[in-house]
Amino acid sequence: MQSENRFFDDMSKMLNGFAGTMAGMGREAEAAMRERAREWIAGMDFVSREEFEAVKAMAAAARDEADALKARLDALEARLGSS
Repeated sequence: MQSENRFFDDMSKMLNGFAGTMAGMGREAEAAMRERAREWIAGMDFVSREEFEAVKAMAAAARDEADALKARLDALEARLGSS
């Protein structure tokens, strides 16, 4: 009976070791794929979220300034037209 217990113990240890090895390989494969994806995306000249938000804010400020200048120009034209 003890020989059967030893067999199951050895089998259990072997399967646990195999499962740990497979889990480690899975984590390494995932990390490698993430790194390759980052390299691929970096090579495509995508912008980061921070750069996008900065340009978006600059565009909004330029649009606001253009609207203000248009309002001033309309007021000046109205004043010159009434004279």
